[in-house]
Amino acid sequence: MLNSLNLRRSAMVAVVTACALLLAACLVLPGKFAATLDIRKDGHFTYTYKGQILILGLTKLAETAMKAPAAAKFELEPCYKDDSETERACSAAETAKQKSDWQTAQTAAATKRDADLAAFKKVFGGIDPNDPKAAAELAERMGHQAGWNSVIYKGNGVYDVDITITGMLDRDFEFPTIERMPGMIPFLVINRRANGEVRIDSPLMQYATMGMPGGAAAQIYAQERMMGDSKPWPDFPQADGHLTLTTDGVILSNNTEHGPKPVANGKQLDWDISGHTPIPPMALIELGN
Repeated sequence: MLNSLNLRRSAMVAVVTACALLLAACLVLPGKFAATLDIRKDGHFTYTYKGQILILGLTKLAETAMKAPAAAKFELEPCYKDDSETERACSAAETAKQKSDWQTAQTAAATKRDADLAAFKKVFGGIDPNDPKAAAELAERMGHQAGWNSVIYKGNGVYDVDITITGMLDRDFEFPTIERMPGMIPFLVINRRANGEVRIDSPLMQYATMGMPGGAAAQIYAQERMMGDSKPWPDFPQADGHLTLTTDGVILSNNTEHGPKPVANGKQLDWDISGHTPIPPMALIELGN
């Protein structure tokens, strides 16, 4: 039988590791940024993003969750007389049984950590997040992608990026995508409809309005505090940016606060995106024939 301290430690490691895997698999977040989207009625578009991208799998939170814990030490649980209240000395057989159970649990925990790390590395396309070179390797990978003009790692999962992507909206588009990193929730999605309309949405902001992604980190820290850990809230950059959309197409629908305004090259929509604006950007635009 594991002692209560070991149980608590094991439970905390399990909770934090599970949540960190969730964060790593799903969440690449915006920090401070300025983004623009220009859509022409012939289908040409240009998207720019300048500012911060946060990869939670490389933050101190994930590092804490995935690192191997300090070597545990066996502690003998009390043994009791038949009244279940009065302590007595444990027999040799009882002591041996406790040690055996404890060792079995330690082996199982180590096996689980190895499996979790393998899953974590798969999410990162083979990059080991515990490797000091992981952040630089990921920056190099992103820098090879078309339109990623500059990628600079600033520490604690934060990258400063300068991105310009151009193309034709003859198919769907989403941002960001990172080579060999599946399961990301995009900041921006453009869906092309068969009738020539395009719909612009922000799935990540929709996710945030349902209590994530900040809620995932909050869940981890709440669980840790329940386990007796009082570490401070991590210094994550919060989403704080602006999206400007311009188009010479027909704006059929949008959820901006002030609606479209005329500009030299068409009409313009603006959204402030932060924790204080829980409404995710949305617009529906009719392109030309």
